[in-house]
Amino acid sequence: MRALEVSDSSRPRPSRSQRIAESLRHPPPGAKAVLIATVSTITVLTVAAFVAVNSPGWERVQSTFFDFEVFSQRFPQILHAFRVNIQIFLISQVLVLVGGLLLAVMRGLSSPVFFPFRAAATIYIDIFRGVPSILIIFLLGFGVPALRIPGTTTEPFFWAVVALTLIWSAYVAEVYRAGIESVHPSQNAAARSLGLSATQSMRYVVLPQAVRRVIPPLLNDSIGLLKDTALVSFIGAVEIFRRAQIIVAAEFDFTPYLIVSFIFLALTIPMSRFVDWLVARDRNRQMAGAR
Repeated sequence: MRALEVSDSSRPRPSRSQRIAESLRHPPPGAKAVLIATVSTITVLTVAAFVAVNSPGWERVQSTFFDFEVFSQRFPQILHAFRVNIQIFLISQVLVLVGGLLLAVMRGLSSPVFFPFRAAATIYIDIFRGVPSILIIFLLGFGVPALRIPGTTTEPFFWAVVALTLIWSAYVAEVYRAGIESVHPSQNAAARSLGLSATQSMRYVVLPQAVRRVIPPLLNDSIGLLKDTALVSFIGAVEIFRRAQIIVAAEFDFTPYLIVSFIFLALTIPMSRFVDWLVARDRNRQMAGAR
């Protein structure tokens, strides 16, 4: 007895509700993990919100930190002050990238004749990485102008840029150094065998590879530099945090601090996701090259 063969085209197509039911019964790979993560996140946020709202001091905290009338009124004023942070960040960022690279190259000099430069770079990095940033900002913002050296400015904006440049150059130098050391010595040896000098080998062979490899951590340091621009308010620079402090002192309401947090998050979160994307892209590229 011959079996009747039914072509796929003659079979009735399932309805939309049937397809949804089928997908719920047999979820695609990874969908179960996403569902569990979503439910877990919602549960945690719900519990946290419930605990906060039902705490004894919630009404006072809500009126002090979450006054949406103050938020809407003061947001434009505080956002306008953020341009000072952006200016400090952009100027410092350029100087940090250049200064950090110079320090990394100086610290990597192996010839005995360059020992003073290598020692100076090492001491510099140890000091500015070891001392808290706020102390360095205070020492430069208040200490140097107090010396009254002829021609020395007392402008807080200038000393804010200087302090952040000195601090973050030390951190970025270590990132560059890690990138330089990650380049295999055979690259340098091959360049020297082709007749390039040590300087040319570093410039044309080692540094391009090193910089390309450390772009994600450099962007992470950029996020830290952007956040540290709020510290310069302590030496008198009227930037976003200082503007918020002035409003809080005048109105006895802490909602401006919430505005400051919101503005920083609106800029740093996209930067963080971009760094994650770069890291994932480099990882995929390395895995593809290893096959």
